[in-house]
Amino acid sequence: MSRIKNPTKISALVGDIYQILGLEEAYQQYKALQIWDSVVGDVIAKATVVEQFSQGQLFIRVKNSSWRMELHFRKNDILTKLNTALDSPVVRDIIFK
Repeated sequence: MSRIKNPTKISALVGDIYQILGLEEAYQQYKALQIWDSVVGDVIAKATVVEQFSQGQLFIRVKNSSWRMELHFRKNDILTKLNTALDSPVVRDIIFK
């Protein structure tokens, strides 16, 4: 009996499973939730919480109204970075709450 030397993490298989099942858009939505912190950086990530992604809208809870205003001004830049990281225009809007 042979042993697997390098087991694969389940998170690495998720993308393949979604593609096999024909759920590529669902995977892109899942991925958008996962990459939020890396796209916006540590400072913004600490002031926000990703809540949900529905019908092209990413809902983000913000620490306070000052951050909400700041992120509103940066929205287009963040949208561009997210969609670039996803390699497709999955995120159409970001709603800061």
